[in-house]
Amino acid sequence: MSDELERLIADLISSNNGTNTDIDDDEIANNSDVPAEVPILPLRGLVVYPHTAIPLTVGQQRSLKLVDDVIEGNRLVGLFTALNPELETPGPDDIYRVGTLAAIHRLFRAPDGTIRLLVQGLKRIRIEEFTSEEPYLNARIKELPEAVEGEIEVEALERNVMEQFRHLADLMPSIPPELVTTALATDDPLQLAYSVATYVRIDLENAQKLLEEDSTQQKLRLLLELLNKEVEVLELGRKIQTEAQSEMEKSQREYYLREQLKAIQRELAEGDDSTEEVGQFRKAIDEAGMSEEARKEAERELDRLSKLSVASAEYGVIRTYLDWLVNMPWNKRTEDNLDISHARQVLEEDHYGLKDIKERILEFLAVRKLRAERGTELKSQEEEYSVRRDRQGAILCFVGPPGVGKTSLGASIARAMERKFIRLSLGGVRDEAEIRDFRWTYIG
Repeated sequence: MSDELERLIADLISSNNGTNTDIDDDEIANNSDVPAEVPILPLRGLVVYPHTAIPLTVGQQRSLKLVDDVIEGNRLVGLFTALNPELETPGPDDIYRVGTLAAIHRLFRAPDGTIRLLVQGLKRIRIEEFTSEEPYLNARIKELPEAVEGEIEVEALERNVMEQFRHLADLMPSIPPELVTTALATDDPLQLAYSVATYVRIDLENAQKLLEEDSTQQKLRLLLELLNKEVEVLELGRKIQTEAQSEMEKSQREYYLREQLKAIQRELAEGDDSTEEVGQFRKAIDEAGMSEEARKEAERELDRLSKLSVASAEYGVIRTYLDWLVNMPWNKRTEDNLDISHARQVLEEDHYGLKDIKERILEFLAVRKLRAERGTELKSQEEEYSVRRDRQGAILCFVGPPGVGKTSLGASIARAMERKFIRLSLGGVRDEAEIRDFRWTYIG
């Protein structure tokens, strides 16, 4: 029986107010022969192996009755795992047929009515036939001997299991060193397999499969596969945790450096205004609804702005560019109305005469309508290339002295296409760089 589990139960008992019952181990040893019939205690989500000591908590009425009767008798009970851990009261068809004959070593009655047990697994058994179901399950059982063959192979597997279990314990701080020492302090390959399996996280199906396996060699081989898988999962988890920790430290370092930069800027009396302005621009970029390309460019220029002094000549240039960029109507669109009849009616309503100019405007709108229709009915790559080439855009230029209707014709075109009309006056512009944006390209 594991000293660690003994100490665990002793600590548990000493920390509660209840009734503690110690049972003589010699008395159990005298009754450890496999009886013909034993009461069956179904376990939910747990497999108990021979040669291992496990704490259990019993709370159902039928299980409490079973424990009371067993304590008055030979203290032996059959521990069988339920097929469905969610089932409250498993019946004969709801448990595995292979389980473990166990002896109750210690019993503690808690104030809440439950009973806490320390049981010692003794031998593998199989249910031959259920003899009764009330007040609890009883069954005739048969001992299942375990074959030990291939001594060299078994010894090699033993060493691998020990090595992997030590590695697993290094990866799991929850497994104390003394528990590892206790689990590996045996020359019996079966006891080694069962002790290690008790402390390793194994799913219920594989845990039961390990118990049902008759061959010691196959049992150790299966356990080694499960250990390798668990070690692989833990190593991957540790790698992910290390990478996450490294990323977090990198982020903290960047934050610390940025805070230092802000402090230096404040000392130079330059940081307050520029930092506030950078924050406003960053918020405006987030709310502008830009395309991905435009957003990347805006953020790149904003990073440049944040590193410049307010007194720098380039600061004003970048600020003007960003101000223009965030005020563009990125997410505001209108659906064009390319109805030629409607356009003709609007032009006639707004202007008298000007026949040639109106016809030119209608031709312009007709071409746009044709391009839109061709764009939805492409038949070849050549046509698609032609449409993309034609979509480079066309500009109508009205020339004439003030007052002849140039602006009003533009307003009529906007009304006909159901677009918003924007008038940009360039009469006061003297530097073509303000229109063509050559300020960062040419010297001067």
